[in-house]
Amino acid sequence: MNINSDIEIIDLTPENIGSYGVCGYKDIDKHIELQRKVEWFKKYQPKGLRIKALISKTGGYQGMIEYIPGEFAHRPVKADGFTFIHCIFVGFKKEFKGRGFASLLIDECLKESKENNNKGVAVITRKGSFMATKDIFIKKGFVVTEKCKPDFELLTYKFNSETEDPKLIINQIEGSENKLIIMRSQQCPYSVKNVDAIIKTANELNLNHELIELNDHVSAQKSPCIFGTFCIINKGKIISHHPISNTRFQNIMKANKTL
Repeated sequence: MNINSDIEIIDLTPENIGSYGVCGYKDIDKHIELQRKVEWFKKYQPKGLRIKALISKTGGYQGMIEYIPGEFAHRPVKADGFTFIHCIFVGFKKEFKGRGFASLLIDECLKESKENNNKGVAVITRKGSFMATKDIFIKKGFVVTEKCKPDFELLTYKFNSETEDPKLIINQIEGSENKLIIMRSQQCPYSVKNVDAIIKTANELNLNHELIELNDHVSAQKSPCIFGTFCIINKGKIISHHPISNTRFQNIMKANKTL
């Protein structure tokens, strides 16, 4: 799909994603983050996963949107019949920000969802890191249908106002009273290098810890964190809702007087 002489929106596939990269990881031979993403992509593409990239002839890869049928969402959400947006990002270079490209990507998702006779499109936003804020979705006609602490909001665009809203799934934290639990999924490339460093720190400090791989949408939807594909729990409390650096992890633990 040509937007103008410089910008094009293309469909990524497990076969071509290595040529464009994802989340800044571009070398399929070097980056295990990209390798894991490709494996996950192969598993969920037949289920309806779509990743579209915003490509500039002059600036290269400048954005993406990833969405999937709601029943396979990698967030704790009940959204069967909806299209669910996992991620959207525009502008590795500042000159590509604020030019309406994110709106174009959302339009692509809405168009495909309607063509597939889905109920609508849903997305989880937040004020903090690693998720889009709600502003762009509100401008497109989405409405906030549910909220969850600390700053998560479920937004919905329905093709029929009579359709029942999707719902957040609030899961309880279990089995972590005396240990550190780290959850991660292949869906998010940022959950590789940093998690490995955090585990190394936990080993060095003899912390009682466990790594839980969220291997599919079922396990991601059971996460006690609305982010779904990443979570760090310490002694029964969530200490990080999104991927963090090892340095940040150490600072959080020190603040909690664990280190």
